[in-house]
Amino acid sequence: MIRVGLIGFGYWGPNLARNFATQDQTRVVAISDLRESQLQRAAKLVPGVRVTTDYRELIQDPSIEVITIATPVSTHFDLAMAALEGGKHVWIEKPMCATAEQARRLIDLARRRNLVLHVDHTFVYTGAVRKLRELVASGALGNIQYFDSTRINLGLFQHDVDVIWDLAVHDFSILDSILDKQPVAISAHGASFLPGSPVNLAYVTLFYDSGMIAHVHVSWLAPVKIRTILLGGDKKMIVFDDLVPMEKIKIYDKGIQVFDDPHEIHRMRVGYRIGDMCSPNLDTTEALQTETGHFLACVRDGRPSLTGGEAGLRVVNWLEKATLSLNQQGRLVSLTEP
Repeated sequence: MIRVGLIGFGYWGPNLARNFATQDQTRVVAISDLRESQLQRAAKLVPGVRVTTDYRELIQDPSIEVITIATPVSTHFDLAMAALEGGKHVWIEKPMCATAEQARRLIDLARRRNLVLHVDHTFVYTGAVRKLRELVASGALGNIQYFDSTRINLGLFQHDVDVIWDLAVHDFSILDSILDKQPVAISAHGASFLPGSPVNLAYVTLFYDSGMIAHVHVSWLAPVKIRTILLGGDKKMIVFDDLVPMEKIKIYDKGIQVFDDPHEIHRMRVGYRIGDMCSPNLDTTEALQTETGHFLACVRDGRPSLTGGEAGLRVVNWLEKATLSLNQQGRLVSLTEP
């Protein structure tokens, strides 16, 4: 029986408690939160759970093997360090930390203690994103040319992070998961239209040595909610719409071909290929259920997580460098330099 302690019972904590509770040989035994109202809620939702306002009680409990951290990002590093130092496997919400240096320190400590460090990049475990990863790896799309994401809605405004750290983190984790290449530079533009609030609309572009480009548009100020990704290859193209109940992924056999006749070099023709569209079957298992099962298997088997510390570090590095670019009016910032 793997005994789990959960720190933080706000928006995401109840979902974690529910999914850990449904896993075999796992039990959520303790929940910590600073708010008494949330602890009362936890006691109702998780029968028999011990609740406390002091997270240290969970870390100091020798019977607890796993600590999950679902608190504001500014607290992630200190809580995760304390849990790892206490010999606990750690599940930490996204973004992993506030800085790349903090992420590196957590990775180093987890490695030295032989503990699993897992970052909750939930979208990576959806059936749709797993299918994207499979299609890219198979070569069915050909050479990937672009990734174009739109993640916009009206609210929810955050007080501790801007819209890039809140929303673009999802697209960064998807991008990192489906491709076997890493971007070399990043540029970000954005604005805040509410006095005293973090940036609430932003455009981020990532550049690759191969010539591929990735663009992410995020906003808390849109009149509608949109969650789409266009993934273009030189063989086929994909539209991923996360809000539709069916056919979330559509694969289009469409593209262009350039005909260059060496005898008429001054002329260039573009041909358009228009083929069929298909929509593959997707695993509809709740992503968080798949993810918790994967994490617990890593704990049992002593193997690294698919979204372990290294994946979390890459995403935090992109976020940190995007912020640097944003603060310098979109200056191109290297992702390969410290």
